[in-house]
Amino acid sequence: MDDPDELAPAVRSILSAARDRADAAATEAVSVAPRDLAAAFERAEADGRVPVIAEVKPTSPTTEGTREDDPVALAEEMVAGGAAALSVLTEPEHFGGNVETVARVRDAVDVPVLRKDFVVDEAQLDAVESDVVLLIARFVGDDLPDLLAAARERGFQVLVEVHDRDELAAAIDAGATTVGVNNRDLAELVVDLGTFESVAPHVPDDVTLIAESGIGSPADARRMRAAGADALLVGSAIMDGDVEANTRALTRAEADEDDDADPTADDTTDTTETPT
Repeated sequence: MDDPDELAPAVRSILSAARDRADAAATEAVSVAPRDLAAAFERAEADGRVPVIAEVKPTSPTTEGTREDDPVALAEEMVAGGAAALSVLTEPEHFGGNVETVARVRDAVDVPVLRKDFVVDEAQLDAVESDVVLLIARFVGDDLPDLLAAARERGFQVLVEVHDRDELAAAIDAGATTVGVNNRDLAELVVDLGTFESVAPHVPDDVTLIAESGIGSPADARRMRAAGADALLVGSAIMDGDVEANTRALTRAEADEDDDADPTADDTTDTTETPT
């Protein structure tokens, strides 16, 4: 487990709430027949789309306001925009999520659905069925191998999130086959797309690699793809405005590169207000 003093106050609050929820977690284990995430990425690639996991995220500590739309309607718009998979926030206190939304969204779409939450205890895995669950290496520490095994026993595919090369090594040692590199620093909450670029070269070729956070434009999408991302996980940049159009702009980022290239754009690292 990471030293709490090295985490931003908002992140410490999220982690504390996750531990509290673990105490009241379900006791009956779920059994999942998951939709194949890797196959969904392959279908997107074959169709000329950038594989994007579009995130249904009502709010977050790094965004302003709350999106009140029906999450199922938002999810359907994301799929119409070409999303290969969806991510649904279930953390209630800081992100406005709930587990019921995962079930509703999964019933309404035919793409894989990631349950995005802050799982710190095995019992939390049983809150709801999804195709993929998130484990954050920094939050679970030495418990990662056991939690990864417990998730797989239930049928889940697992996305293991890392922030640096040490966490990547721990994830690979634990047996992770799908790894997400989060560009947002958990101490200062700033975003640096260079984080992915520094970690990606050290990811084994047989691991599916996802770039997370800070992808706010087609240019950002192309940058992460050029650095080795098999897929992108995007929340705020899609949720802010026309969800279907925003999703399509990212999924078509490579196909439409000549049309939307901006010769004056500055692709240098943004470390301040880049979306999650």
